[in-house]
Amino acid sequence: MISTFAAWLAFLLFAAMMTYAGIKDVATMTISNRLVGFLLVAFAVLAPIAGADFSTIWSSILVASAVLACTFTFFALGWIGGGDAKLLPVAVLWLGADLALHFAVYASVLGAVLTLSLLQFRKVPLPVVLQKQAWSSRLHAPQSGIPYGAAMAPAALLLLPESHWFSALL
Repeated sequence: MISTFAAWLAFLLFAAMMTYAGIKDVATMTISNRLVGFLLVAFAVLAPIAGADFSTIWSSILVASAVLACTFTFFALGWIGGGDAKLLPVAVLWLGADLALHFAVYASVLGAVLTLSLLQFRKVPLPVVLQKQAWSSRLHAPQSGIPYGAAMAPAALLLLPESHWFSALL
């Protein structure tokens, strides 16, 4: 009973936090350290209670650590933002080692679509009504980056039903 409740809570919490991260990244071009920290603590608490076995938890931690090393390098090279560098490994932690490659592919494809869409969006004049909105002006500015959290969020949501969290609910 408690493990089912914890699995439901984890499933819904991760979905809500990833959705929030994606929206927040579009609106502000930032992903909060608090959000990432909250997801780390929530995983540490909920994974064992939800019935994830030691090997699932440990393999998730190992793969997420490897992803963190890669994303930290990408951040140091200026290829991605700091929030993206933190959110990607946390999402891998939650989705599990088995889905890490799938997540990377989904996030990359969605990130490419997002990037190409924003490049096209930035070529056309911004309507006056949107010029007054800070978030749309920021997205439209050619010197702005790409809010990859907006690609990571749907990638994670697409894979969540394949994760150990969902299988714990069945």
